[in-house]
Amino acid sequence: MPFMPSQSEPIQRVILIVLDGVGIGALPDADSYGDSDANTLLHIAQREGGLQLPNLQQLGLGNILALPGIPPATQARAHYGRMQSSAVGKDSTTGHWEICGVTQLQPFATFPQGFPEEIIDAFTQQTGLAPLGNVAASGTDVLRRFGEEHLHSGRPIIYTSVDSVFQIAAHEEVIAPERLYEICQLTRKILDPYRIARVIARPFIGTAADNFKRTRHRHDFSMPPTSPTILDDLIERHLPVHAIGKISDLFAGRGISTSVATRNNQEGMEQTVAALERVGRGMIFANLVDFDMEYGHRLDVAGFARALERFDADLQPLMAALAPGDLLVITADHGCDPTTAGSDHSREYVPLLVWQPGMTAGQDLGTRATFADLAATIAKVFSLPRRNGTSLPLF
Repeated sequence: MPFMPSQSEPIQRVILIVLDGVGIGALPDADSYGDSDANTLLHIAQREGGLQLPNLQQLGLGNILALPGIPPATQARAHYGRMQSSAVGKDSTTGHWEICGVTQLQPFATFPQGFPEEIIDAFTQQTGLAPLGNVAASGTDVLRRFGEEHLHSGRPIIYTSVDSVFQIAAHEEVIAPERLYEICQLTRKILDPYRIARVIARPFIGTAADNFKRTRHRHDFSMPPTSPTILDDLIERHLPVHAIGKISDLFAGRGISTSVATRNNQEGMEQTVAALERVGRGMIFANLVDFDMEYGHRLDVAGFARALERFDADLQPLMAALAPGDLLVITADHGCDPTTAGSDHSREYVPLLVWQPGMTAGQDLGTRATFADLAATIAKVFSLPRRNGTSLPLF
C-alpha cells in the first residue's frame, strides 16, 4: 500500500549518497558474472565478527538483510529495501547512469586480453608516448610489475580490468597529474567509438616496487550518458545539481551545476553537509569512493569495516543538519566484495534507505526491479517528465 511521509512539508531537496561498492547480496544473474558467492556487507560483517553501525541499524539496514552486529530494528526509522540492476554490467558508470534513469542494455566494451594494436598505435600517435603494460591487472600489481621501468623510461603504464576502463598510471614526478589529465583527454577522444566507459588517470608516488602508492589525484574521464538523465531534467528546470566526489566525472560533467572533488569519504560527508548552505532547492549528489577504491579492490576487509563505521558516525551530523523539506537517500552502485576471488566489482543488490527529518517509522520498500526507480522518484518529487522505473511509494 502507498504510504505518506511523516512530514507534510513538500520535498525541496534530495540528498542522494552512493556508497561506492557496498553491495548486499548476489543478483539472480550473478553467476554469469562469476559473482554467485558475493555479498559485500554480509561477508565483511561475518569476517569482522559483527559491525557496529548504530545509525544505519536504526534506519533499517538490518531489516534489509540481518547482518552480524546489525539486527533488524523493531521499528526502522527509514523506509528500507534493496534494488536490483536491470542494466548489463557491474561498474560505477552503469550503476550511476541507471540510478539517474539511463539503463545500459548494451554492455560497454571490455578488453580482458589487453587493448588491440590499433588503439595502442593511436594512443602513441596522439600522445607521443609508447606505453608499458597493456594488461588486465589490478593497480597494485601493475605498479609492482612496471613501476620501476616507468621511472627509468618515462613511458606511461596502461592497464584495464573486467570493467570497461582504460587506466593510465604515471609517477607524479615523471608525468605531472595535469599532464596526465591532458593525456587522458586525448585518449578519451580516441576511445569514444569503442564504447569504453572510462579513461582513468592513476597518479602514484614512491621510489621502488615495494613502496609505490597511488595518490588522491585520480581523475575519471567518462563517456557522456547515451540519453538524457534526471540530472539533465533538473538543470532544464533551473534546479541545481551539486555533485560531490566523482559524480561529475561519471556523467562527463553533464547535468551538473557545481561540483567539488573530495580526497576521502570523510571529506565527502563534510562537503555534503556544507552543500546544504548553498543548495536551497534541487539535488545534492555524493559518491563515497573509499569503500570501493581503498578497500574493496585491495581486498582489505578490516579497512572496509572501519570505513563503514566511520560513515555511520558521520551520518549523524548530516541527519541533524537536514530540514523538514529534505529527502535523504542512501544506496550503492554495485558490490565490491573483498572476501571473494579476484579484486573486481561484484554483481549485487544494493541497499536502499530513504529518510526525512522527523520520520520515526519507515516501511519496507521491498526489492526494486531497477535502480531507475530513484530517477522516477526524483522526477515525481520535482514534477519532472516521467523517467524509466517506478516511483517509490512515498506520496
